[in-house]
Amino acid sequence: MNAIDILIDLARRPKDSAEALRISLTPGLLNAHPHHDNSVAWLLWHAARELDEQLAALSGREAVWSSDGFDRRFGLELGPHEMGYGHTAEQARAVVVEDPELLLEHLAAVVDAQVEYLRSLDESALDEVIDEQWDPPVTRASRLVSISVDAAEHVAQAAYIAGMEPGAFE
Repeated sequence: MNAIDILIDLARRPKDSAEALRISLTPGLLNAHPHHDNSVAWLLWHAARELDEQLAALSGREAVWSSDGFDRRFGLELGPHEMGYGHTAEQARAVVVEDPELLLEHLAAVVDAQVEYLRSLDESALDEVIDEQWDPPVTRASRLVSISVDAAEHVAQAAYIAGMEPGAFE
């Protein structure tokens, strides 16, 4: 197994984990806020959006959010590149999604785009420094790991909320 294969395996993890939630995702659960501002809907939306925006920056392609019409389908009143970073409590609570399939489809489309991008790379591209604002500078490989892990962490938070007792919700 080479580095690209490992990154592809990692990239698929958020999608696989989110799919395991399918049976428990009801509109009520999606938009419940268990004593904080991030609902399951917001967490799944954000996992896909942060991955999508950062992937678009890496690949030079348009974000799946707009290219595949998810921006229109979600109907959220958000900026075209908004992904949830820095959302206030009010903004996070404004991300209301009634359709779990739309959230899962969006995440799957973004992960598929990431896998396609990874397949277009050779291993030498992974060593390229893409952001010198950090110490140490960020390589393409480390950014790809970072965005996949971030997405997986947000899906894991959604799974945690999905497993909570109903009395935990406001």
